[in-house]
Amino acid sequence: MTVAAARKLHNGTVCFVGIGLPSAAANLARLTHAPEVVLIYESGTIGTKPHVLPLSIGDGELAETADTVVSVPEIFRYWLQAGRVDIGFLGAAQIDKFGNINTTVIGGTYDAPRVRLPGAGGAPEIATAAKEVTIILKHSSRAFVEKLDFVTSSGYVDEPNQEGQSARRGRGPTTVITDLGVMNSDPATRELVLTALHPGIALEQVQRATGWKLKVAPKLGVTSKPSVCELTALRDLYARTTAAHGTADRGE
Repeated sequence: MTVAAARKLHNGTVCFVGIGLPSAAANLARLTHAPEVVLIYESGTIGTKPHVLPLSIGDGELAETADTVVSVPEIFRYWLQAGRVDIGFLGAAQIDKFGNINTTVIGGTYDAPRVRLPGAGGAPEIATAAKEVTIILKHSSRAFVEKLDFVTSSGYVDEPNQEGQSARRGRGPTTVITDLGVMNSDPATRELVLTALHPGIALEQVQRATGWKLKVAPKLGVTSKPSVCELTALRDLYARTTAAHGTADRGE
């Protein structure tokens, strides 16, 4: 999953990075095939090159290794909302078939949920203002649901064919990468379609782990296996992070 997401980035790509699995994928790209990728974090760090994965957007590692640091209003207004971000990398707790995501509450009501999550952060702005968005999360029926408990960041909401009437600046969620395969947004319906499986994964596994009737591409592909170079770089990154922080979010 992490390797497949990393391959989305190239030299010169400006990527707005979320913490967790998106951060691991973005930094893997920087350490392997895309050393000149420009990583931006919400705290205002531009062109950051962390030695270990940050614990949060406020981790000093990001500022210490950045080309420059600007204010939070500038990172959103001048960079993101002005169309200078090529791709946003986001995580999620829940996602629906139109790429709407929930990182706010699970179960119950907003005031009395079963689980209260970290919340929106900059994800709603990234989801609507980046030129395109890639979402990275583990695949399960608890995460891939017919109806979200709360819409934190919009994909295509309830009217996927009314994109021209929205304030969206970019293409929205174009790709969802999980530990089972890859989904892409159908340009006509905006519904997520399974386009590739990871090696060794069966279609039935993905269908069982999805809370709606999943659409499948006519020619279902298989992603390329991680190379020795990619695996070595990722394992080294996790090892350094564990040594520094005692933990690392291993997406597998």
